[in-house]
Amino acid sequence: MARVAFVSSSPPLTSIRNLRRHFSISAAVNPKIPEMPQLYHSSLEVIGGGSDRFLPPLKDSLAKSYNAFPLVGFNRHVETIYAAFFRSVPAVRLRRECLRTKDNGSVALDWVAGDDTNLPPESPVLILLPGLTGGSQDSYVRHMLLRAQSKKWRCVVFNSRGCGDSPVTTPQFYSASFLGDIGEVIGYVGDKFPKANLYAAGWSLGGNILVNYLGQESHNCSLSAAVSLCNPFDLVIADEDFHKGFNNVYDKALSRSLRRIFSKHSLLFEDIGGEFNIPMVANADTVRDFDEGLTRVSFGFKSVDEYYSKSSSSKSIKNVRIPLLCIQAANDPIAPDRGIPRDDIKANPNCMLIVTPRGGHLGWVAGEEAPNGAPWTDSVVMEFLQYVESRETINGERFFEDVHQIQV
Repeated sequence: MARVAFVSSSPPLTSIRNLRRHFSISAAVNPKIPEMPQLYHSSLEVIGGGSDRFLPPLKDSLAKSYNAFPLVGFNRHVETIYAAFFRSVPAVRLRRECLRTKDNGSVALDWVAGDDTNLPPESPVLILLPGLTGGSQDSYVRHMLLRAQSKKWRCVVFNSRGCGDSPVTTPQFYSASFLGDIGEVIGYVGDKFPKANLYAAGWSLGGNILVNYLGQESHNCSLSAAVSLCNPFDLVIADEDFHKGFNNVYDKALSRSLRRIFSKHSLLFEDIGGEFNIPMVANADTVRDFDEGLTRVSFGFKSVDEYYSKSSSSKSIKNVRIPLLCIQAANDPIAPDRGIPRDDIKANPNCMLIVTPRGGHLGWVAGEEAPNGAPWTDSVVMEFLQYVESRETINGERFFEDVHQIQV
């Protein structure tokens, strides 16, 4: 399988230091030297150790002010709910493939129909990871499928166990830190398209799982780049905010979706015993109740708080060694701004963070296609991924060396 690692487009570290020294001396002698042009609008927050490499190719999209759509973007809850219920759901023909995992579980991979005949085998592959209880039926997933397809990328949606009507064949679903399934999916897709570079994008809990995977597989990751969107990052903080004010509405809605998935497969858990609390799961009124009765027990955690703490992807950022773009909304009610690991993102030369002033959760009702079209983020995501895919060395092969290695 083709592998992309990142080669810095910046000069060597010693050259950078000399350059900084040169500018410092020159500035002291001639204070009128013009400043570097701003590559993004002041309405956005853009930081990260990889900003010097990843920001320039995104400057056209980020140079404009982030303007939330009137009457929708003024309130984070209105924007979140509007996007969930009124954003268009594009018609995309999908071909389902069920993958049996090593533990005899099952996940569903939804490929865009026709790609096998319309795209060459070396076309880049984008793996999409929806949020909690989400799947290929969700509007934000469908819009990303269309965007990538229009750029001649091959796309596949990874529906976690029980999500998107994915079959459940063992008494186990998935969790924020269970990485067995994503590892097998990436391995399978890589074997299926050995000439293609692999990429991934995840939303919400899917983003948390993806970043955890990047951190765990640090030196062995076969992905070329990744994008994380509205990632809760710190699940302890996210859980705290989930029980405040209007957020209880989301908590109840998600727990209802979890109960619905569980009820379809409840017979698998009928005689499971142990610490499982099946009555609590069947009647869970909050996500925390569901995780207490089922998730934390399934994956060996002593408590829900331990599960949330050890499953937070904020701790994985420092170990990411491929290009990673994180996009967050400052007013996200489900992925709190205070949970973003800014210091680790700044310290990692492979990462860049974009924070929009508004957007809600899975909203981003802004841009040319607002209010009912694709989220504002879609064009930025594809520009980033296309930039990584387009980088080539003098021998014509795509080659991105880990920046950590350059600076050692």
